[in-house]
Amino acid sequence: MELGSILHFVENKTILITGATGFLAKIKVEKILVEKIQILQNEIIGKDLFRLLKENLGPNFNSFIAQKLTLVPEDISHQDLGLDSHSIFKQQIYHQTHAIINLATTTNVDERYDISFGLNTFGVKHIINLSKKCTKLEVCVHISIGLYIYIYIYI
Repeated sequence: MELGSILHFVENKTILITGATGFLAKIKVEKILVEKIQILQNEIIGKDLFRLLKENLGPNFNSFIAQKLTLVPEDISHQDLGLDSHSIFKQQIYHQTHAIINLATTTNVDERYDISFGLNTFGVKHIINLSKKCTKLEVCVHISIGLYIYIYIYI
């Protein structure tokens, strides 16, 4: 796929990004300016990833962020992201999301098994199940570096 067609695809789309505080997601979130990004992490705005935007937009930064980002309190290791069945966030995700980019993972080799399994295995299953409920979904992408790191370390 050419860069022009990717840029054309994301124009005026709502994208759900999981794992937004991870390394890959930090790069992705800053680079794409789309209609709306739904981020499954409530501490993202204070991160360095928005430093360049803060510098360029100055006093307009907060209104830009309010227009472009929806922060969703969630837990990917739970079905439906652990959101209440009547949650406005859940309804927005179901009815407004055009693309899902799943970057949520743990790469900590010393992580407890329940946490690692919850994120790296059940998290993927939950995102797939969630994607089936999104009425406008056009693409669901899963990117993981966790498996590569585990194989590399243990081989």
